[in-house]
Amino acid sequence: MLTALIMAGGKGTRFWPLSTEERPKQFLNLIGDKTMIQMTVDRIKPIIPIDRIFICTGEKYVSLVKEQLPEIDDRNIIVEPEGRNTTPCITLSAIIIERYYKNVNMVVLPSDHLIEDEEEFRNTLLAADNFVNKNDKAIVTLGMNPTRAETGYGYIKYGYNKLKSNDFRVMKVDTFVEKPDKETAKRYLREGSYLWNGGMFIWSINNIINQISIYSKDTYKALYPIKEIKEENLQNLINKNYNKTEAISIDYSVLEKSKDVYVIPSNFGWDDVGSWEALERYRESDKYGNIILGSHKALNAENNLIVSNENKVLIDGLSNIYVIQNEGKIIIGNKNNVANVKELKNII
Repeated sequence: MLTALIMAGGKGTRFWPLSTEERPKQFLNLIGDKTMIQMTVDRIKPIIPIDRIFICTGEKYVSLVKEQLPEIDDRNIIVEPEGRNTTPCITLSAIIIERYYKNVNMVVLPSDHLIEDEEEFRNTLLAADNFVNKNDKAIVTLGMNPTRAETGYGYIKYGYNKLKSNDFRVMKVDTFVEKPDKETAKRYLREGSYLWNGGMFIWSINNIINQISIYSKDTYKALYPIKEIKEENLQNLINKNYNKTEAISIDYSVLEKSKDVYVIPSNFGWDDVGSWEALERYRESDKYGNIILGSHKALNAENNLIVSNENKVLIDGLSNIYVIQNEGKIIIGNKNNVANVKELKNII
């Protein structure tokens, strides 16, 4: 049986000022008609029933989760008292899910990524699930075959002891690699044994809890008591103990130390939509190359990015600029510098 954890506690600072701490990226409809978290839930519902889909988020986002995902039961909304990286989030969620579903596998997904080929994505998850069913000590991650020398992603280097699951290759992971510089990223692309790390995992709940008990003892010690506590006392204990956990990613705490980590090379059109430039890859432009989000017009203008949640914006006779307006802030600049928008937050 497969369950899902969707991690939805991030603050989405890279998309400021459209994404704010009050309404971060996962709750925005950046790509299509639905928000990123709605798209994430919709793409897994054909293989995981809604009662087995859990959302882990911060207390201030619970109302947004309920508003955008009314079909999610209250018990399936796991509330972190504070953000402390993915190890505490995954540990907390695994122990809570195990209260309701014993001896199950668990897929862990970010809430704000784009998947273009959703059927291929689901088939990849099922192949990973099948592999874990046959190898209960295995930790499986999905690695995307790189299409460019990307410096904004971490990488996974894999070995050549190839296995199979549902006609998908399953490779033993050699190492996880931090975001590289441009020349290193080009070398990774040439060598062909590196994949983009999308932060998606599949494992048995029993195994990941056991791995955390070995490699992240403080986190395990702080959170394991919630396994048996009464439901009405659950959140109080979480609030009391959560700051005793290790604020560290699951990659550092477990994956880099475990001996049974595998990766499935994947081709389902993935992007973490982590920059304004990413919108240009996936958002349809007008015939003059303008990307427009909201009710705006561009006259005699080409190759602009115009985003606003408030007043209408009219661009006349300008090209290669960006205009981003939200919550009383208007930022205008050369589109080549749009990656610097988040740095302006500290000077406004």
